[in-house]
Amino acid sequence: MNPHNAVERPGAHLVADAFGVEDPWALTDDHPLRDPLDLVGRMVAEAARDVDELHGDLTQSAITLLEPIARGEHASMRGWEGVLRTTGPQIELLVARRSAAYEQLARSISTYRRLQSETGAWQSSMASTPSLAKEQGSCRDDDWAVSGDRQHRALEAAETGELRFHQSAIWGFNYVSNAGGSPSDPSVWPETVQRLVADGLLDQDTSEALYRPGQLLSLTPQGESALHHARTASPRVSAALSRSSTTVTAGTAAEPAAATATSAPAKPSRSR
Repeated sequence: MNPHNAVERPGAHLVADAFGVEDPWALTDDHPLRDPLDLVGRMVAEAARDVDELHGDLTQSAITLLEPIARGEHASMRGWEGVLRTTGPQIELLVARRSAAYEQLARSISTYRRLQSETGAWQSSMASTPSLAKEQGSCRDDDWAVSGDRQHRALEAAETGELRFHQSAIWGFNYVSNAGGSPSDPSVWPETVQRLVADGLLDQDTSEALYRPGQLLSLTPQGESALHHARTASPRVSAALSRSSTTVTAGTAAEPAAATATSAPAKPSRSR
């Protein structure tokens, strides 16, 4: 059962519905400092806090505005326009800020869920490849931003010539948009874009404003080469996996002992 009232704390209520935790900050527990789940968990908790605070401010402002009317004091007021002339714009601003905070919370929750799923798949693959796990341990702190097919997706999106990097004027968080200025496919993360810019695969037009229209992202020659390599490599990898699967299937029935001998070793311990 959700411990939070959606009317009083909509942010904490949404997090509890999504993850079954009473305190949004519990999403950062049991994760090392700077671990992706720790970083995104903090984003979720902070966004939930912002939603609840703005919701409280909005509710209190609305109550303050309408209390005189509830007490029957509206007779001395100069019509509805007079009631809203000063406080109306303030309430509209609070509504807009709460909506923006709620959208940020929804994006953060979606990112955390996707990262949870990908982390589980990554840990399973590490159990069968301990040497790769050792190699990953010495990699950069932001390698998670380009793991899997994140780099490929971002390069393909930039190839369209419509991808832009933004920073929220109100909240300061980064996001990526498409040609219409709306947030792009959530499969392209701003952290991935920043890593690819740092690696020289993407060019970010810093002559344009971060807020509006956003800074245009384009492929560098190195990025074009990386995208071409990824596209040509995919069919070869698929064919190799298909051949490997056929060989293993044929050999398993004939040599069960060999199949047992090549089973995955135990998952190595991870230092924190």
